[in-house]
Amino acid sequence: MVFPDKFKNHILPDKVHMLNVAFLVPELRREFGGCAGNIAYNLKLLGDNPLPMGTVGTDFGPYAEWMDKNDISRQHVHVKQGHYTAQAFITTDMDDNQITAFHPGAMNLAHETPISEADGVTLAIVAPDGRDGMVQHAEQLKAAGIPFIFDPGQGLPMFNGDELMQFAEQATYIALNDYEAQLFMDRTGLPEEEIARHVDALIITRGAQGSHIYTENKRIDIPCDKAEAIVDPTGCGDAYRAGLLHGIMHGKDWEETGRIAAKLGAIKIAQHGTQNHSL
Repeated sequence: MVFPDKFKNHILPDKVHMLNVAFLVPELRREFGGCAGNIAYNLKLLGDNPLPMGTVGTDFGPYAEWMDKNDISRQHVHVKQGHYTAQAFITTDMDDNQITAFHPGAMNLAHETPISEADGVTLAIVAPDGRDGMVQHAEQLKAAGIPFIFDPGQGLPMFNGDELMQFAEQATYIALNDYEAQLFMDRTGLPEEEIARHVDALIITRGAQGSHIYTENKRIDIPCDKAEAIVDPTGCGDAYRAGLLHGIMHGKDWEETGRIAAKLGAIKIAQHGTQNHSL
């Protein structure tokens, strides 16, 4: 939602202890999103066969139709009765300030869907999800011998240092943005180079400054790919991670893999929403 004014003009500083405001939002967009859906959408653009996995609510009908339209499998998407699908409500003002409310809904039941259902999978990603689901899916992937990227994203604050190190021991790769990397280091007490020694590769995205890939005791610097326009950064991280998965699956080296990932992020940022761009 877009509020065609500034929040500060409607919030009285001396009344913040009893806040009661209403914002008229003439502009409203409803977008399909979520890490699994976004990553799968980008992988499909690249010609791969993604299998998004998640728990959703009984309001999932329009999204299911969207997935079918884009030929994305719903084999591992499970509807939970009596719950809503996870969703975020974001209101942005003319200063690009945002007020966000996030409802996890059925996402909190992710642990009820085990990895054992995913036959034939050769690569996975554990992205932000219900806390128990992330823990159990990482354990199950490790036990099944399936390599995976640990991508905690906005879920990272749910875990303490010991838990993050447990993920690092289980994962094959770790992907973080620069803020998440700092939080990961703060909670584990380890620098980037030391974290990287626990996995085959540590990937840290840095927005317009490109990204770093730590692997084999060296750092590969991936430049930011120039976008045609800077329209909406939401979903760029998921697009980048799809590029990582694509490169790993197809045996490309880290230099090329990083550049594919950066290219996808640049294509996405030029469009509103997370699943409206094309190649």
